This record gives sequence, C-alpha cells and structure tokens, in this order.
Amino acid sequence: MLKLENIQAGYGNILAIKDIDLEINEGEIITLIGANGAGKSTTLMTISGIVPSRSGRILFDDREIQRKEPDEIVRLGICQVPEGRHIFPELTVQENLDMGAFLRRDKKEIKRDIDYVFSLFPILAERRGQDGGTLSGGEQQMLAMSRALMARPRLLLLDEPSMGLAPLVIRQIFEIIKQINAENRTTIFLVEQNANQALHIAHRGYVIENGRIVFSGKAEELLKNTDIQKAYLGI
Repeated sequence: MLKLENIQAGYGNILAIKDIDLEINEGEIITLIGANGAGKSTTLMTISGIVPSRSGRILFDDREIQRKEPDEIVRLGICQVPEGRHIFPELTVQENLDMGAFLRRDKKEIKRDIDYVFSLFPILAERRGQDGGTLSGGEQQMLAMSRALMARPRLLLLDEPSMGLAPLVIRQIFEIIKQINAENRTTIFLVEQNANQALHIAHRGYVIENGRIVFSGKAEELLKNTDIQKAYLGI
C-alpha cells in the first residue's frame, strides 16, 4: 500500500532521516519506534507532504506522491494525527469534526461517520458543543483522532498518541486504535515512544536511530530482541 524507497528529508542543512526504506501493507498496524530526535515525526511529515523529501520515492498504491501537496495527499486517503494533537481550540468538538470532513460532500455518510466516532469516544458526544481548548489532554487526543477519521482515510498516521496521557487513557487509546483497524480495515502507521504498548498492538515494527532504520520485523520478534528490550523496553 505504502512504500518508502531511499527517502531523505530534513530541515535546513540537517538531514533528519537518511535512506529510509519501509513498506506498509493494507490492513496492517505498523509501528515506528525510536528515541526523541531519531526521525520518527519527520518520517510521518514527509509522507504527508509537510516536510519535502530530498531524494527517494514514496509510493501509495504504486503512485509516486513525494511531490504532491499535503491536501492532495489527504484526498488520496492518507491523514495524519500530529504530535501534540493540534485541534482547533476555539472551535467546538462538532466544528472540529466538521473540519475533518471539509473535503467531503457526502452528507449522509458524514453524519454516519460522526455517529461512529461518537460510538468510539462517547465522551465527545457529551462535549460536542464544548470548545476543543477546554477539553482534557485525553479528550483532545480523542478529538484529534476523530477529526482525522472524518476524512475517511485508508491510511491513518498517528504521531505519539500516548504523549502526556494518564496510563488508563493510554490503554483506552490503544484499544481504540486496534478497534479502528479491525472494524474498518483502516491501515495504521503508528509512531510511538511507548514501544511496549505499540509493539503489543502492531503486526510489524521498525526501529529508527539517528535517522536510519536499524531493525525491522514482526512485532513479537522485536519484543523478544534483547537489544530492543534494553534500549526501548526497559528490560
């Protein structure tokens, strides 16, 4: 579904990711784990067209997308939930969801999708008239994910969804990620510092260090890898 071939990208004179190769098959949950500053978020933003790639190819359904604008990439079916949520704080929950469906015109299906995200996150239904900026951190993460789902993505990019959340909320978020994948066959690319949680819900994983992929494999294999256990799992 998605393939990165020798992708390099960065900021100014600094290359943040170097010769990245990875692939994601339709229906998978893939996780990318690594330390702060390793290049995880840059990888997602390069896929989304926010950070331009300097070399290599990004293929989505065998079409090159590395030169497309971010809105074109959303139209193709790739949507990102950014690190830090970045909801619209002065818009209500309902208005944030409407923004997620901005490119759509199928009103009946939009209504159905709003009902669906409210079934995933009932607290948002209760808060639908409340400004996004008044929500708790966990509720804002739920809203950011719901807003992305309103675009009906085929590939959902999640950047650090557990950041700053209480353990109980983290467990809930990860259960919902599994549910979205199972119910809708939505393919998910999950960037996460909480390597243990991420690998427990993923099918496969990649490990990035200093902008380069250094390990890849099935999630259960990475969980048993002693180097990964020492570096990322605290074992």
